[in-house]
Amino acid sequence: MTTLYHNPRCSKSRQALQLLEENGETINVVKYLEDIPSKQELKQIIELLSIKPIELVRTQEKEWKENFKDKDLSDEQIIDAMIKNPKLIERPIAIKGTKAVIGRPPENILELL
Repeated sequence: MTTLYHNPRCSKSRQALQLLEENGETINVVKYLEDIPSKQELKQIIELLSIKPIELVRTQEKEWKENFKDKDLSDEQIIDAMIKNPKLIERPIAIKGTKAVIGRPPENILELL
């Protein structure tokens, strides 16, 4: 089973979901804007992706630019910002077992299959 952190309004996220469906994958869809990941879940996702928290932030979002861009934030503060403002979380994210990828481009999702 693949867990997909999904935003239905995002074309890349919809494409990633379609790729998983076309490949017959069982999918647990998490609409992360409604079902916001906990701090522990977000830390686990970051660890599975083998990235730093800032690499999961959509730094071009207005919210980031206006409130966080020029601040010297710790990893914990960045994670807290994503929890308080989930639209800052890069999307889509697919997780299968101990592997995770960011679906940009959506074809990255195929690495998990």
